[in-house]
Amino acid sequence: MQKPYVFITRALPESVIAPYRKQLNIEMWPEEEKPVPREVLLEKSAQVDGLLTMLTDDIDQELLKQTNTLNIVANLAVGYDNIDITYAEEKQVVVTNTPDVLTDTTADLTFGLLMAAARRIVEASEFVKRGEWGPWSPLLLAGSDIHHKNIGIVGMGRIGEAVAKRAKGFDMNILYHNRSRNKETEEKLEASFTEFHELIEQSDFVVSMVPLTPETHHMFDQAAFQRMKSEAIFINASRGAVVDEQSLYEALVNNEIAGAGLDVFEKEPIGADHPLLQLNQVVCLPHIGSATRETRINMMELCLDNICRFFNGKNVLTPVK
Repeated sequence: MQKPYVFITRALPESVIAPYRKQLNIEMWPEEEKPVPREVLLEKSAQVDGLLTMLTDDIDQELLKQTNTLNIVANLAVGYDNIDITYAEEKQVVVTNTPDVLTDTTADLTFGLLMAAARRIVEASEFVKRGEWGPWSPLLLAGSDIHHKNIGIVGMGRIGEAVAKRAKGFDMNILYHNRSRNKETEEKLEASFTEFHELIEQSDFVVSMVPLTPETHHMFDQAAFQRMKSEAIFINASRGAVVDEQSLYEALVNNEIAGAGLDVFEKEPIGADHPLLQLNQVVCLPHIGSATRETRINMMELCLDNICRFFNGKNVLTPVK
């Protein structure tokens, strides 16, 4: 029987791919850092049985309309706002993602980002590297305590809960806001369910872990930042578009909030002239929440396992719907 033809939209390590070649006819875009061009993606999508995609690949109605062979799209991410899920369902194209395997890794990075912003770690490192470290002074690069502070987590899914576990180790008071209450998490972590406006008013650290939906788009806007404490630090490791970046910038320069740690941006990659990069009180990272070698390989294998299971007539492990 002919092997299912699968196109992978970014070069992945052959050591990961090789075991799956026995079951799949795999073709990869040869570039690791550069996304597959749109015209190539459209051409391949019209021919293949399966796609292994990145968040940078737009799997929209145009693409899905022009293919009659595509059966499954395995997205190398937890998020899937790059895919038209409704139309994929209409076309009977199965969509999978990679939850769970990156939960702890992303939570590590998120809490590390919080610590870096609070204690001015990046700023202090650059200060030393520039040769500016002179005589000791009492408030030199003084940051904010983390322990025993209020952390407000907006979006208490798997990763949000993992961030809360880390906060517990710092004796933080955990507030959270979610579409629905999670009584089990409340009991386990002594977390308090709080309405959004109350959370942002009471929290010393506001952490966004929400998915990008029409309801969450720009939910952190001018009004939200104005409600926050002047000493609050905002952390976003979810999706860039949940933040109105201009409003965040204005809140920072007007001292309405004290700082920010950002792993994601509305348009990625950002340029070196992005206004937020000009502010010392902001720590910016290039969307590396799940970027450890171990976790990224686990994500790749989960995508390929889902594809193989689908073509072997088994239930996929992590369907989006």
